[in-house]
Amino acid sequence: MKHKLLASDAGERTYILVLDEGDEAFRCITDFARREGVTSASITAIGAFRAATIAFFDFETKSYGKIPVEVQSEVLSMIGDVAVDDDGEASLHLHVVLGFSDGSTKGGHFLEGHVRPTLEVVLRETPGALRRRHRADLGIALIDID
Repeated sequence: MKHKLLASDAGERTYILVLDEGDEAFRCITDFARREGVTSASITAIGAFRAATIAFFDFETKSYGKIPVEVQSEVLSMIGDVAVDDDGEASLHLHVVLGFSDGSTKGGHFLEGHVRPTLEVVLRETPGALRRRHRADLGIALIDID
């Protein structure tokens, strides 16, 4: 993965991250955010995966049902955010829409994606910090603005 700082002004930073073939996207973006000390940011991305795992949250079981995608797909849209988790680490929450050769799509909570040939990520950091706290009643961590 390569990255470049595109802008820095008044506590805001904008980065471009260009992931290479074979990179695992969720891990690369998480590692970058932690290394740079990102505590609040939005993320958008486009590109493609050779394989990915997305998920859908089941309120009854309070767990994510994994949806493996074992074919080449286009990342039509990836959006999400970075906040600090209960352990004080940068925590990503990403959703993705994947497109296939027949024009169909699948989307959901993004868990993992193996890049082929590239993924172009824009990370826009904002001043301050967002906190993501685990909610035992839901079984997931959500942004807590209080």
